[in-house]
Amino acid sequence: MTPTTTSSHPGKSERQIRQELNQRLRQLEYGGTGRDPLKRPGDATFAQRARRAILLIALTTLVPGGAQSVTGNHRLGRIGLTVTLINWAIIVAAIIGLFVAREFTMSLAFNPFLQSIGIFYLAALAVGWFILWLDTARIIQFVKLKRPARPLIAILLIVMTAVTSGATAYGAFLLNASTSSLGTIFGSGPAVEESDGRYNILIIGADAGEGRQGLRPDSISVASINADSGKIFLFSIPRNLQNARFASDSPLWNVYPNGYNCGDACIINSLYTDVTHNHADLYPLSEDPGAEAMMDAASGVLDLEVTGYVMIDMDGFSTLIDAMGGITVTTGGWTPYRGVRPDGQWGNAWWGPDTYTFSGDDALGFARSRKWSTDYSRIQRQQCVQQAMLSQFDVPTLLTRFEAIMGAGEQMVETSIPQSQVGSFLHLGAKSQRHDMDRLTIGPPDFEGGQFTTYPDFDQIHTRVHDLLAADGTPPTGAHLMPPVGMYLLDAETDDPTAGWDPVPTQPDGSEITEEYLMRAEDAGQTSLLTHAAETNHQCHPG
Repeated sequence: MTPTTTSSHPGKSERQIRQELNQRLRQLEYGGTGRDPLKRPGDATFAQRARRAILLIALTTLVPGGAQSVTGNHRLGRIGLTVTLINWAIIVAAIIGLFVAREFTMSLAFNPFLQSIGIFYLAALAVGWFILWLDTARIIQFVKLKRPARPLIAILLIVMTAVTSGATAYGAFLLNASTSSLGTIFGSGPAVEESDGRYNILIIGADAGEGRQGLRPDSISVASINADSGKIFLFSIPRNLQNARFASDSPLWNVYPNGYNCGDACIINSLYTDVTHNHADLYPLSEDPGAEAMMDAASGVLDLEVTGYVMIDMDGFSTLIDAMGGITVTTGGWTPYRGVRPDGQWGNAWWGPDTYTFSGDDALGFARSRKWSTDYSRIQRQQCVQQAMLSQFDVPTLLTRFEAIMGAGEQMVETSIPQSQVGSFLHLGAKSQRHDMDRLTIGPPDFEGGQFTTYPDFDQIHTRVHDLLAADGTPPTGAHLMPPVGMYLLDAETDDPTAGWDPVPTQPDGSEITEEYLMRAEDAGQTSLLTHAAETNHQCHPG
């Protein structure tokens, strides 16, 4: 009896055809005859093909160009591997640089020219990586995968494309945003010079709000930064200080030879407007004559050479804090603010002694609150908020909120610090977080006398400032040293920063003050009780 044949396989019986098909299926399930499954997936099993796809995705993720090299597309593979080696060399060099020459490395990182090159390099890298992913998808050969494995491999491929090429493209976007923002915030002028081993930077909290004639500094401080250790001393100058002196080489020395001494109209925070409108010609090379004049005044008041300034718009200040995710402060007193009272009405509400994480608006309200308290309490709360921002502005915060922080910085900051020094100051900022920041207010309670801000004793101020900096190993030239008296400074040796705080005031009967008690006192017009309650709201610590 002759076996039957089929038209499509002449000469083969139906039995032979079934045997060949079964053999082919067994090869797909259990393996072929020893051929390389990476280069010839058609001879591999379904399991080997799935493993091959995962391996190719892993190679493109970790060693771009590796997938092409092992599957035979050597030209594209060589290009990918060469770029990969270059990238690893840059990363290793950067890591070594951060350990061996951190300041130089950070300066290079913030160099505008190198940042521009970095933008194009990252963009090209993202495009090149995407091309490798497209080629990886081709050489995986999805049609030869078992049907259930196809969507899983496709999802993995898409996810890793987004993680690698997408993240690199986003890095180029962030670097471009950074370069643009830094160029807007920082100029290209001369470097801020150090003086006697310190950088003395004037920090102005500017307020040109509604109802004000021109811009007037709302807070005036000088951050004196040890150029080696990063240790910071923050000197706060009351905005109502009168008879301010000027540095001997200041153009204003001839205009005000006896200091800024025209009475109540010449408090120091009016100097900015005065010079901007009346004496701008004295600073012909300056983009902001008012800020230059404030630097000269701060130099004369403190007997320090103030060489740079940062002007912070108070409205933008709250935006920056929001971009940081808020700041945390502990307060040791009752501080009024505009909000919802315990009875549900809008009016004067209170923050009591406690630890708070403030949003931008709340931090600004806490720092600027002046009702039922003194300007000096307000200055100390401003110092506390500034210190909280510096101490909580760390690398993780910068990385996770970079775009928002850069955007806020564009809105709020004007500075004489050039972009070329950004890396150096960031390096110093990282060092400064190892030290406590010490603070001194040029007025009560650090300087006694009911009229100290009207008739300041500059010899006493200079002695105290010199003594502080001498203790840090960087005395100003010609410093006359004597023991400090009663300075309101944070004690670096005290574990509990609230240990020396005054007790929180109580009600007349000795019971604790509550928000309801303060609301009733205000409604009854008992302002003396409210002033008593706010007596300790200058006590504040970051964190």
